[in-house]
Amino acid sequence: MSRISQTRRRVPLLRASYFWWVILPIVLFAAYLVFGLPHVIWSYRFFGTHADLASRVYHQCTWLGPYGEITRAAENGKCWIIRFFHEEGATR
Repeated sequence: MSRISQTRRRVPLLRASYFWWVILPIVLFAAYLVFGLPHVIWSYRFFGTHADLASRVYHQCTWLGPYGEITRAAENGKCWIIRFFHEEGATR
């Protein structure tokens, strides 16, 4: 018999490459703990005209997301389109 037929290739059952998928859920969970969950802008109040976007000065923003409606004062006259929030009363 030849040497090639005598050697058997073993397929390892545990390889490091089998566990790369675990990194994504860990990163997502860490991002949730640090930043919270995303909420999208739902409504806003501003001073200025509807026609001229540059003249608008926002003073109240409402976001909608997993924790319901969250209304806050605008930051520096601006409302973010997406904002991350933690659940009220949750320990961080």
